[in-house]
Amino acid sequence: TVLSPLITSQADRYGRRRLLLLALAGCSLLSGLSAFSWNAASFIGFKFFTTAFASVEGSIAIVILVEEVNADSRGLALGLLAAISASGYALAAIGFAGIAIFPFGWRGLFILSFIPLLLIVPLWRMMPESSRYEKSRDSMRQQGFLAPFNALFRTYPRRFAMIAGVMFLNAMGGTPGGLMQSKYLQQAHGWTPQEVAILMLGGGAVGVLGNIIAGHLSDHLGRRIVGPVFLIAAPLLGALFFNLSGAFVAAAWIGALFSQTAGSTVLNTFSAELFPTSHRSTAESVIAVAGTIGGSASLFIEGWLYTVTGSHWHAVTVLMSASILAGIGVAIFYPETAGSELEAISPERDIPKRRRA
Repeated sequence: TVLSPLITSQADRYGRRRLLLLALAGCSLLSGLSAFSWNAASFIGFKFFTTAFASVEGSIAIVILVEEVNADSRGLALGLLAAISASGYALAAIGFAGIAIFPFGWRGLFILSFIPLLLIVPLWRMMPESSRYEKSRDSMRQQGFLAPFNALFRTYPRRFAMIAGVMFLNAMGGTPGGLMQSKYLQQAHGWTPQEVAILMLGGGAVGVLGNIIAGHLSDHLGRRIVGPVFLIAAPLLGALFFNLSGAFVAAAWIGALFSQTAGSTVLNTFSAELFPTSHRSTAESVIAVAGTIGGSASLFIEGWLYTVTGSHWHAVTVLMSASILAGIGVAIFYPETAGSELEAISPERDIPKRRRA
């Protein structure tokens, strides 16, 4: 994901539409080529760059929706986008469940990744450019390669540090628990892989609704209210999941997933709304990197906490407190953006200086 801003930043120079389709093509091509990996190193290499393009794709999709959707429904639009994305993960999970009977096994599953390449030409003809980019296209194309990064760190430095910090903390609190859910159910409670899959698919379908509900509520009640509620509820329910037994385990997992997806939708909406058009794509991508670094750091910390507590489940529970801090940070420091036009939330400060120069 660290590579993605180098690509995403060019959407602030040459347009969102072009870079989104490039990212879709790159992600599909590299993921499909993973089927032809000849050893572990080549597989890791293909997946490394697939992830970079996937991150680009996700960031630019969020930016396009935020720029094109009416101010009173931006949260709902991003909630729907997240729900649709989650359905793609569910489809992949179903494919993985049948990998034993799939032609060519895991290689055959990766070959399916070539299919989205067939959409590039129709999408190129049908997809319009962001109207906000079009309004300032001439000045944005005059920027140098690093200009969006310079604008990001110069125009709203405190805002960027605040948002990146919250994303870092939220990922730090949620990543280890998300990776160890299946391990916990099987080792601590004796669940079979099939039972875990049923929970992930059935309960996950309920959890995904958190994206849509939170997006809708944030448009009407305010992001500073809805975001912190779900950001704080997610780790509390996650802690119950890792410390309860019986039917409460499944209920806590569904509630934690619902709250986690809801909180993430609000954070993603904030991260795109709080920066100007001139470097909105760059900001969205760099903030995603901050979340990735937070998640990666949490795995090292979890390993250390395991040596102290003697339990992965206790270590994960301790780390979830970081997500609570993220929710508090949103409630205290974030401005309210619901219903406001982007130009009022984050006016341009850099383009007039560039024109005078």
